[in-house]
Amino acid sequence: MANPFGKLGDLKRLRDQAMQIQKQLKAEEVVVEEGDVRVVISGDQEIREFTVAGISSPQAIATLNRAIKKSQKVAAQKLQEMGGGLGGLLGGGA
Repeated sequence: MANPFGKLGDLKRLRDQAMQIQKQLKAEEVVVEEGDVRVVISGDQEIREFTVAGISSPQAIATLNRAIKKSQKVAAQKLQEMGGGLGGLLGGGA
């Protein structure tokens, strides 16, 4: 007889791995400089620095980060619709 709680342990392990990856991504930085434009973005897609000709705008950075978060939510919703959420991982139908 299969252990009905085995899948919960698998989900916890996956969640722990995802959290560890998120921490690692947050610590990563990607720097792109082209002409007078410099962008520093973390691995978890948060803009840390955005300058044009050496001038930075905290409002521009906040707006860009809001736009990124919105696009991530749209992508997550589309993926959930396509895959039926966690139903596939749990063996259930969507």
